[in-house]
Amino acid sequence: MTFCLDTTLIKPEKKEDIKNAIILLHGYGGDGKDISMLSLNWQRHLPNTVFICPNGLETCPINPSGYQWFDLTKDDPKYILDQSIKAEEKLYEFINEVKKEFNLDNSKICLSGFSQGCMMSINLGLTSNEPFNCVVGFSGKIINQNDLQLRKKVKTNFLLIHGDSDQVVSPNYMLAAKDFFIRNDVEIKTYLIKNCDHHIPIEASSIALDYIKKNLNNF
Repeated sequence: MTFCLDTTLIKPEKKEDIKNAIILLHGYGGDGKDISMLSLNWQRHLPNTVFICPNGLETCPINPSGYQWFDLTKDDPKYILDQSIKAEEKLYEFINEVKKEFNLDNSKICLSGFSQGCMMSINLGLTSNEPFNCVVGFSGKIINQNDLQLRKKVKTNFLLIHGDSDQVVSPNYMLAAKDFFIRNDVEIKTYLIKNCDHHIPIEASSIALDYIKKNLNNF
């Protein structure tokens, strides 16, 4: 099994038949192994699910042992947008490989991401040819609302979770995303975690797990 992105793969513990997939996208400077830690708790409650955690497209210049989905070293919105769309195209290639490998369609795939991975998940959840089962985003934002407004095709269900003390990606971005989704008639749930900075606490992980379980059980 070879994917176009280096990937940490976590299959069901008891070799159950794979009926669902959760694709986890790491944050800036992280990697697939980092974000795969979410599966340690989730796996027990999602027995027929494979967890798929790819590394980003490029080595991260501020952390050469980690990766990035798109470059943030230039303070240029057009450059950042162009780079994110490049990453989006690679992720669609990757997702198609996952669908073929495990014989799944989008309705059986949940996308989840942290920070920059959340940003990518939001774009993928609205620009794909068919909706995913759901998208769960932690501590992220919409990269470019004008661009996303023009390119959106589908209405995947979303859950966004953010820490109220996040100094890296302001929680105001979650509120801006919620407004965008409501205006575009996309189902959105949001949670603001008290006294939480830029990370995924147990409370956020548990809220996300409950949401994913409910959505996967609906198909």
